[in-house]
This record gives sequence, structure tokens and C-alpha cells, in this order.
Amino acid sequence: MILSALVQHWLDFFVILLLLCSNAVVGFWEEHQAGVAIASLQARLAILAKVKRDGKWQNPKASELVPGDVVRLRLGDIVPADARLLDGDSIEVDQSALTGESLPVTAKPGSAVFSGSIVRQGEIDAMVYATGTNTYFGKTAQMVQEANTVSHFQKAVLKIGDYLIVLAVALVVLILIVALFRGDKVLTTLEFCLVLLVAAIPVAMPTVLSVTMAVGARLLAKKEAIVTRLSAIEELAGVYFS
Repeated sequence: MILSALVQHWLDFFVILLLLCSNAVVGFWEEHQAGVAIASLQARLAILAKVKRDGKWQNPKASELVPGDVVRLRLGDIVPADARLLDGDSIEVDQSALTGESLPVTAKPGSAVFSGSIVRQGEIDAMVYATGTNTYFGKTAQMVQEANTVSHFQKAVLKIGDYLIVLAVALVVLILIVALFRGDKVLTTLEFCLVLLVAAIPVAMPTVLSVTMAVGARLLAKKEAIVTRLSAIEELAGVYFS
């Protein structure tokens, strides 16, 4: 795009600029829409906790809990924070969402139960010792979010792009060397290099890919599946069951 501006090929300049902006806008808008949808779901599905404060049982949101709060856990409740069980009978807790265990585990008084687990049997009080990102679930979610993985699809696209860029640059260098020996005009040579670069480097590929992924995200949304990252569509497509 910069080279197009230097040789004053304004049509190429604006076409490339439009493609790059379209790619950015499509990706941003789709992920923004997904974020809005998830925020709406979180607001509707906010977990309420039964907590004892000032000698009275209250029902605040789980996000308002603080370490030291005493909460009541009953059958069917989602554990609102990491807590340690107080005196009482043992309970059965489903931790499959956290650990992958298919069966509920028995938690005795003094044991820890983690945020996001589901009480399958029993009733007991527990004291909160960790909330938010300090919980077992919060730390796991933070690690997943910080992991900067590149999907197989992205690797393939980058590999193709790198190959074409290296090939185009090598040809441009060769053209410049030949032009130098022949004494050709610098502006004419740059214009020829520009044509070669525009033809060889797939400037429109990111835009085409983003639009394709956006169409996939819309189709998944109709099936009530919300995509937060467009690249996740390709990753999910690569999943198979044996």
C-alpha cells in the first residue's frame, strides 16, 4: 500500500486499503456481536448465592461474594466460589466441567469445593476462600485466555503467504539488479515491481477468509452456538471422534 502511494498508483492504494479495512471491520464486528451475546447470557444466567451476613441469610449475586462469607450449598446448586466445607454431612459434587470426571465425587467436611461445580446430593454450609480469577476455574480460564495458540488453518495460510512474499521479494530484487545494470528509469522499475507485488501477494486473502468465517459464525448462531473467535470455527471443524 505504501509502495502504491510512493508511485502514485492511487487506485491500487485505495483498493488495498479497502481490503485491509474490510478485514479488520468484519473480524471486529463478528467478535463484538459474540461478546454482546455472551454478556447478555451471563446477565440472565447470573448465579445467586445463599450467604449468611449479619446473622441473616441473603441472596446476593455470586460475583459479590468475598473470602470469609459463609454460604449454604444445597441439591442442584452451582458452587458460587471456591469454598471449604464446614461441619455437617458429606455431599456429592459434580466436577465434570472442571476435571472431566464422569461421576460425582464425595466431599467431606473440611474438603474444598470449586466454583462451577454442581451439588448432586446433600446440603452443607461452606466458607468462601477464593473468588473471581483467584478460583480454580478462574485461574484455568485465565491460562486458556493467555495461551496464544495458532490453529492449523492459520499456520497453512501463513505458510502460503510467507512463500509468496519470499518469492515476490526475490523477483523484485532480481528486477532491481537487472534494471540497475540496464540503466532503466527508477520510477518505471518501481511501477513494474508494484505490479509484481500486487499480483504475487494475496492481499485479498485475509478479507475472503474473514468473510467466510463470518458466514460460518452466522450459521452457527442460528443453531444457538455463539462463536467468540472466528478462528475457532476452523479448530472445531478439525475435531473428530474415534
